[in-house]
Amino acid sequence: MTGPRFTKLVETLPSTVPFVGPEVQERQRGAPFDARLGANESVFGPSPFAVAAMQDATTECWQYADPTNHDLISALSARLSTTHAHIIVGEGIDGLLGYLVRMLVAPGDPVVTSDGAYPTFNYHVAGFGGVLHKVPYKDDHENVDALMEMARSVEAKLVYLANPDNPMGSWHSGSVIEKALDALPDGTLLILDEAYIEFAPHGTAPEIDPDDPRVIRLRTFSKAHGMAGARVGYGIGAPELIKSFDKVRNHFGMSRIAQAGALAALEDDAWLEEVVELVAEARNRIGAIARANGLTPLPSATNFVAIDCGEDGAFAKRVLDGLIAEGVFVRMPFVAPGNRAIRVSAGRPVDLDIFEKALPKALAAARK
Repeated sequence: MTGPRFTKLVETLPSTVPFVGPEVQERQRGAPFDARLGANESVFGPSPFAVAAMQDATTECWQYADPTNHDLISALSARLSTTHAHIIVGEGIDGLLGYLVRMLVAPGDPVVTSDGAYPTFNYHVAGFGGVLHKVPYKDDHENVDALMEMARSVEAKLVYLANPDNPMGSWHSGSVIEKALDALPDGTLLILDEAYIEFAPHGTAPEIDPDDPRVIRLRTFSKAHGMAGARVGYGIGAPELIKSFDKVRNHFGMSRIAQAGALAALEDDAWLEEVVELVAEARNRIGAIARANGLTPLPSATNFVAIDCGEDGAFAKRVLDGLIAEGVFVRMPFVAPGNRAIRVSAGRPVDLDIFEKALPKALAAARK
């Protein structure tokens, strides 16, 4: 009796996922977290209109969703002043990243990213046999010039750049991104991850013609819209690239419930504005808590704050472990020098009260 015959590539891959979820950690520690501040979710939740729309849609969940996502794409294209042909909807940015890599990366193809940037992109590249070329951060920012130089050096198929950035929270102005496009080599696609763009200062989003074939912009309903569990992301790109998603995507990947929620969320500008204000208040308080404990909060254009713990990655990991022991779920960057920090998501006042009480205990334990 024999088992399945895996591909040679799959046999070389680890059976791991990029992130250990808080639910896994809760099972390991035998207790739920008191404050969930590690996954950059919006604890403020989705628009009440989105909640109502999703509740209404549950009665129709026996039906498959529209595989073309027509209504949502139409609403997005109207909001973004594009045509329907410029928009792709998928199962979060993670799902769209997987489709992009599947379309464009064959075994051995070079791909460029920052060392310490979003690991799910790396996961997809490894899964399709691409070769990752990484450049280090510069002053806690993704080094745009170095990314473009590396892309030219290796003739990259893809370059991944998040703006604003995760995990450091830093950002570049839109003009920097526009300039970078002119330095992009022919045949290279820039994946511009704008998951946190709603939280960023005015001028962070670049002015890019939606017909520009050199770039695809990825956005999500997971962050500011508070729908991480619904898995709704979208891309803005040239029609030829967008149409090519139909060659590889899961055409029934979106649920009717997620489609309905995203459509309603998109129309509730007042809720979005309120969430952005609440996040700004939470960032300020996280910074104040950090400074009160002798730590340095890094500037952030996202819904989280990276807090420089002042020593090395081993010390930051002890601080993180101490917070988890106190019932506070947080994460930290994986790669030095970013791993000197812990990353704390924006929370409600009650969540940050818990964090404020736990941090001194975690620091004391880390220093023993």
